[in-house]
Amino acid sequence: MDKHLDRPITRRGSLFALGGLAAGALGWKADAAHSAGNGPAGVASGAISCVLTPEMTEGPYYVSGEKVRRNITEGRPGASLGLALTVADASTCKPIKGAAVDIWHCDALGVYSGVQGNTGTFMRGVQRTDASGLAHFATVYPGWYTGRAVHIHVKVHIGGNVVHTGQFFFDDALTDAVYTRAPYNTRGARDIRDSSDSIYRNGGSKSLLSVKKSGSGYLGSITMGVHRS
Repeated sequence: MDKHLDRPITRRGSLFALGGLAAGALGWKADAAHSAGNGPAGVASGAISCVLTPEMTEGPYYVSGEKVRRNITEGRPGASLGLALTVADASTCKPIKGAAVDIWHCDALGVYSGVQGNTGTFMRGVQRTDASGLAHFATVYPGWYTGRAVHIHVKVHIGGNVVHTGQFFFDDALTDAVYTRAPYNTRGARDIRDSSDSIYRNGGSKSLLSVKKSGSGYLGSITMGVHRS
């Protein structure tokens, strides 16, 4: 249902130096973590699978007060992309219920809604995580715009505070395949790939979505290990 969050979501001026995305499977090793010790010791031992990665920039196109909804396409064309985004405690890898996952990205033609004179709220939305720490979105595979590799922005909010800001990236070979389809193929070749993107080079390699084919579309997943406060 399209409605705003019942609690204001604040933006924090300074975030933790490590907030964290852990790319890969949605599972975690909570029992092993308890036996080996939580926190940094557990991460160092390998018992905890939520390895922290650096925070990444918010970017210039964030719009506050995004709608709480699963489908964020507003009818825009593109290859369908389902997202399964898990939020877990970075110290224990246990799932966090009720976290607000806030995502935004450009449409298939590289356009952001709500900025630079563009109207609408397409490709923007918020979902709260369930008991398994999962938030689901229905969107389209993002297009590209000058100077950036293909990506999706994300914030995670807990208790009204931002506990993670990051970006998700896509394997270049997959993007090449998707971009042979309409409407992506109506544009010229993109000018930046992952390896040339400054944000990707600063930790984004650990922020690659795990993407699988699903019918004529795709399913992407990733686990975000965050600090609660």
